[in-house]
Amino acid sequence: MSEEELNELIKLQPVLRVAPQPRDLNNNGHIFGGWVLSQMDIAGGIMAARVAQGSTATVAIEAMSFLAPILTRDIVSVYAQVERIGNTSVSLRIDVVAERNRGEDHVPVTSGLLTFVALDGNHRPRQIPAESKAKYKA
Repeated sequence: MSEEELNELIKLQPVLRVAPQPRDLNNNGHIFGGWVLSQMDIAGGIMAARVAQGSTATVAIEAMSFLAPILTRDIVSVYAQVERIGNTSVSLRIDVVAERNRGEDHVPVTSGLLTFVALDGNHRPRQIPAESKAKYKA
């Protein structure tokens, strides 16, 4: 991610902000990758539900890159942007940025492409409403 792309991203409203805890550390003293992925899935689920106007489920992680470690004093912001909208699914670019030194530094730490499917009351795939497609089309 370029410096310009990072600056544009942090101007957006994050879907989720969280402070990792010492219990989230791995053996290297960094935040455990599984913890990061769960935060991305939570933020993605929030955004996917907005797009789908209802329940969704994660169906794929198409790409994932760990760019830098998350440290215990970081504040983590998770951003979600629509990449694609299909008939029943939405793919989101999820970017995670760590704020360090009391917000002085912004470090891109993780990026991924996650796909969610819209679900009906019986937990079966359903159509994403046309108005959402128009509103969120990438």
